[in-house]
Amino acid sequence: MLSEILPKLQKALETKTFDGSLKFDCGEAGVIVLADGTATNVNQSTDCTLAISQDNVVKLLSGKLNPMTALMMGKIKISGNPAVAMKLADLLKH
Repeated sequence: MLSEILPKLQKALETKTFDGSLKFDCGEAGVIVLADGTATNVNQSTDCTLAISQDNVVKLLSGKLNPMTALMMGKIKISGNPAVAMKLADLLKH
C-alpha cells in the first residue's frame, strides 16, 4: 500500500516545494520519507516523524482524515519539529 503512495507524493513534489524532512513511520508496514525534494521508502533521520498506521496515512493523504482530528484522537503522534508537519498541508492541497 505504501508503494502506491510514493509515486503520488513524488509527483506532488515535482510541482511544489517542501522545506525540511518528514517521515511517515508506519511501523512494520515501512516508512515514507520526504526529503531533498523526493519521496522514498528508505528509512533515514528526519526533522519530523509522524507515527501513523498505514491505513491512516492513506486516509490522510487522500483527504479523508483531518490531520488535527487525527492528532487529537491519537491516530498520529508527532516527534521532532512540528512546524515541518504543518508544511505538509501545502503539499497535499490538490
